Amino acid sequence: MTITEAPAVHRLSTAKAIVEAIDLEMARDSSVFYLGEDVGKYGGIFSSTTGLLEKYGPSRIIDTPISETAFIGLAIGAATEGMRPIAELMFTDFMGVCLDQIYNHMAKIPFESGGNVKVPMVLTAAAGGGYSDGAQHSQCLWGTFAHLPGMKVVVPSNPYDAKGLMTAAIRDDNPVVYIFHKGVLGLPWMVKNPRAIADVPVEAYEVPIGEAAVARAGKDVTVVTISLSVHHCLDVAEALAPQGIDCEVIDLRSLVPLDRKAIVDSVAKTGRLVVVDEDYHSFGMSGEVVASVTDVDPSLLKAPAIRVANPDVPVPYAHALEYAVLPRHDRIEAAVRKVVGA
Repeated sequence: MTITEAPAVHRLSTAKAIVEAIDLEMARDSSVFYLGEDVGKYGGIFSSTTGLLEKYGPSRIIDTPISETAFIGLAIGAATEGMRPIAELMFTDFMGVCLDQIYNHMAKIPFESGGNVKVPMVLTAAAGGGYSDGAQHSQCLWGTFAHLPGMKVVVPSNPYDAKGLMTAAIRDDNPVVYIFHKGVLGLPWMVKNPRAIADVPVEAYEVPIGEAAVARAGKDVTVVTISLSVHHCLDVAEALAPQGIDCEVIDLRSLVPLDRKAIVDSVAKTGRLVVVDEDYHSFGMSGEVVASVTDVDPSLLKAPAIRVANPDVPVPYAHALEYAVLPRHDRIEAAVRKVVGA
């Protein structure tokens, strides 16, 4: 009888897990390179490339000028020629200055070429509020990327998924948008998140893009969410459990493809749905999740679904006002109580 040894693991923050995935893929595949603003000597403003310049040099860890249109265009061209670039946009908010490159080129070239030209690149960006970064540095916008056909969109919430999804994104032959919320990174200068450090396998592995995860099993209400909101929802679920309210928390992990089956299967069990999204309320993820249920069988819902999202206003700079618009614990708990009639 052969005893299979468990894979070696070590404890990493989400930020370090992302870097480890990139490091392993760069070592495995010489066509992988990383480019963006302040990603070289500085190591990325969110520590996205810490230690990689020293290991791979400036030809593969490329500091770029402040011209998102130029360096994303460079990445697209390199990808069409068989390389696997990772281009860091820094903040999702900056998509506006280079949207033509992202949507009219990166996303559409495979379609326009009839599948003959692949664009195997990753576009990374930080997202999210809660840090008084102001209206132009605090949006999530993953719903905007997801709305535009041609790109896969992944948004991890924890170290294990962050490493596995980055590995899967780099290896994918399609353009992948990889968005990380500042609040899940585990950086010491940000608000402490106890789940931002966890055991992660030492070796490379993939988390399949398009498969949601049950972050917490429950029977009374399904709470569907993504990114930092997963942690808020788990906090609320743990607080409500002693009061007899059992929440099932679904971490979508990917918006494109969207795991609609996981959503429907959970709601079929609980009969109730709350969607929590730090992106804007209208025309986005929260409505799409609800439609994933109502398009299949509206009778699955014992009560109307409730959406908890950012109101359709710019994210304020003032801390008190910013926390008032974000989908935090108080708003999530109120929604869960309402949908279960508690």
